[in-house]
Amino acid sequence: MEENNKTMKFKPQLDRSQQILNVISTVYDALTEKGYDPTSQLVGYLISGDPTYITSHNNARGVISRVERDEIIELLVKDCLNKLDKDSE
Repeated sequence: MEENNKTMKFKPQLDRSQQILNVISTVYDALTEKGYDPTSQLVGYLISGDPTYITSHNNARGVISRVERDEIIELLVKDCLNKLDKDSE
């Protein structure tokens, strides 16, 4: 039996990205259920840091507070830039 001496590389970024997407999805659903425009509310929250832009319905405010705003912004910008790269190919 051949022994594998290679070290596995752990990629926590993928897990964190998925966690952030789950948070955004949860908040989106809660805002939509309460009749808010999720885009406007999320932008207001991301710009100001004021959690009152996010409804407390379904604990959305508590859920979004578990993620740093800069992490959400970074993920959204990366996604946008990736789409631009794909469109230019």
